[in-house]
Amino acid sequence: MSARPFHRLRLPTPAAWLLCAVLATAAWPAAARCVDEDAPESPATAGGAAPRPVEPRGALAGLVQDALARSHAVGAARLLAEAAAQDIDEARAAQAVQASVGGGIGPGGSRSAGVTETAALQLRATLNISQLLYDGGRSDRLVDWRTQLAESARFGQLTQQEQLALTAVALQLERSRQRMTAQVWRHHVRKTGCLVEALETIVRTDRGRASELVQAKKTLQQAELTLAQAQSGVRQIEVRLRRLVGDGLPPTEGLSTVFSGVPDLPQLVADAERSTEIAQLDAQAAAARRYAEAVAAGGKPQLSWNIGGSAAAGTGGSGSGNGGPTRSGTYSVGLSVNIPLVSPGLAPASDAARKRAEAARLQRAEALESRRFRVAEVHEQALAALDRAQRVAEVLKNSEQVRSFTLQQWQQLGRRSLFDVMAAEADHYAMRVAYVNALHDVQQLNANLLSLGRGV
Repeated sequence: MSARPFHRLRLPTPAAWLLCAVLATAAWPAAARCVDEDAPESPATAGGAAPRPVEPRGALAGLVQDALARSHAVGAARLLAEAAAQDIDEARAAQAVQASVGGGIGPGGSRSAGVTETAALQLRATLNISQLLYDGGRSDRLVDWRTQLAESARFGQLTQQEQLALTAVALQLERSRQRMTAQVWRHHVRKTGCLVEALETIVRTDRGRASELVQAKKTLQQAELTLAQAQSGVRQIEVRLRRLVGDGLPPTEGLSTVFSGVPDLPQLVADAERSTEIAQLDAQAAAARRYAEAVAAGGKPQLSWNIGGSAAAGTGGSGSGNGGPTRSGTYSVGLSVNIPLVSPGLAPASDAARKRAEAARLQRAEALESRRFRVAEVHEQALAALDRAQRVAEVLKNSEQVRSFTLQQWQQLGRRSLFDVMAAEADHYAMRVAYVNALHDVQQLNANLLSLGRGV
């Protein structure tokens, strides 16, 4: 075997060691300030008193209540539900006693037993009292129809509230995401600025490292640009959120753990079957069935009792002897029966109503099936997001170590290049942003899961 060539190691000269020591001593004050650049900002250290901590769930519940109180759409849905409830009273009133009175004035006449009487001016009054006794169940089915429509309107109000609550929660979670992302990039800017200060100190002693200073300033500008975009995203989300809840926006601290646990899929599917949207479709299908029964009952006999009477007083006519005042009156008391014999439109109307009822049933079944599969899909996404968050957290730990070691080796002037430092810093902060996104993806998906079932 041939011996492998031995490469002699080149050791730094004493002059090189002296130069490294001088540069390290000059750069140390600025580099030392970089150690705590990632520490979270404290309101007390920022010049203001620390705010009283707010429980995240309580703050989120207050946000939803403010959104519901301010929403015009929720107010309109509430009025529609109240109007539908009053429609029930109108339908029930059809079975109650009905009374009417009428009157008129003008020429008139009457004929009885071959005798005709006329009046140039006649004052007439009528009174009619009646009540429905039987109509084949048509009025009862109309009451049921109105009742189911009122239920549908009530569930529609709840659905509107749930949609608004989900929107408010999603915006608040997105605001938390954007604020945490901005904080990460703010730390990046501060850390890169600290490195720039250290390099400026080094360059004043060693002009040969000016290119590293240019590279660091370029990285700082890129980080500042990303921070500005993140801060703009925060402001945009806050504009949208203020439209829903007003100017009093709650804090976002702790929101990344409010919806942290992914519920079990069987429970979510059971909750989806009892959701307000499915209940609304149930009520609409039941209303369609009741209306079809009411239309079919329109061809059955109707029975009612009634009391009627009329009176007339006139003057200036003929048949009253000398043309003086005349008075007449009639009355009737009894039962009234109405039997439909020929109604060509009844059969088509009944068939159309039955088909609409069947269509409503199929729509409800389709919505439920779609919701079940949607729950399964979002549940899988939530589990994947939770797993991703856990994996990113592990990678983030290693990224922190790599970044710390790289920075220390660079500070020893020669063990690592600035490009290695910048790459490690960029990778670390990118992983921190990925972790923030993974956490909030879990929150958003869990909120969507709850909205598909019992609601947020």
